[in-house]
Amino acid sequence: MASTPLEVEDLGCRRGGRPVFERLSFALEAGELLALTGRNGAGKTTLLRALALLVRPETGVIRWAGVDVQDEPEIWRGRLAWLGHLDGLKGDLTVGENLVAAQGLRGGPTAEDRLDFALAAFDLSGLARRLARTLSAGQRRRVALARVLASQAPIWLLDEPLNALDAPAQRSFHEALRRHLASGGRALAATHADIGVPGVRTLALGMGFA
Repeated sequence: MASTPLEVEDLGCRRGGRPVFERLSFALEAGELLALTGRNGAGKTTLLRALALLVRPETGVIRWAGVDVQDEPEIWRGRLAWLGHLDGLKGDLTVGENLVAAQGLRGGPTAEDRLDFALAAFDLSGLARRLARTLSAGQRRRVALARVLASQAPIWLLDEPLNALDAPAQRSFHEALRRHLASGGRALAATHADIGVPGVRTLALGMGFA
């Protein structure tokens, strides 16, 4: 993955007419993880949604390779893998069909070996033909993470990625995240827990960087 800079400059967002955060600036280089911490309501999810262009900031700019991502929104979205609080699975599709459908939405051909790798990475191979609506919360979270891994997107936006994961699944996530960063990917993760990657940068919203 290229070492193109991701830059956030003077970003400000409001919710319900009140500021959530203001004048937020940072850059994220290849291979870096930025952990977003802070109390509930501090703006962690809002920042991730702004980066995903799901909400429009009141002020500031997000740049990729020096270009405002709002100028090329579809190209920018194609560089992202999104994991929200909701797992975003279609209950009447199987685990495997959910991953195939997600690949189809990203455009281009479905890479079977990539999907198989993502299923195996989260111990889902034996569940590939199970309907998503029959899964436990932890299994659904693992499928959502497998979808992120299968995307091969250079930037991962992760909102509480460890939610509902047991210890083995957390280890699988840590390994997938380390591989992503080692290959030059980037990630931002809102979290209340140890994200499991050494040398992580932390942005405590309302308090600044650590």
